[in-house]
Amino acid sequence: MKRTATAVWSGGLKDGKGNISTQSGVLNSTQYGFTSRFENGVGTNPEELIAAAHAGCFTMALSGQLGEAGMVAERLTTSAAVTIEKVGDSFSITAIHLDLLAKIPGADQQAFADAAEKAKAGCPVSKVLNAAITLAARLES
Repeated sequence: MKRTATAVWSGGLKDGKGNISTQSGVLNSTQYGFTSRFENGVGTNPEELIAAAHAGCFTMALSGQLGEAGMVAERLTTSAAVTIEKVGDSFSITAIHLDLLAKIPGADQQAFADAAEKAKAGCPVSKVLNAAITLAARLES
């Protein structure tokens, strides 16, 4: 199985403009550029897309782990915060923090925590990223 995306860029780093499209068409010539990446400009950026991919992957993996532990979530809400910092002469993604709020009727705290850690370690996006990945997982009553 392969999934694809395409980026098109015109111009220099700071004054150029780009767009990103995905195979599914969910993103179709979605704009990105220097200001959307390093300032507060309109458009998306690679780090935001990584955050979305990681949040989605982790949450889906957690659903599977919960099922193996005999739990079914009423709702799982995960946000991912990607940190990009200047390291030496270039920028690097140095950390990702996953923040999970789960509503799971009758959940056991330890079984929930174990499932969340397994999902964090096992989701394919976690495996491909080389940054420190932290997790805060809370059960909602």
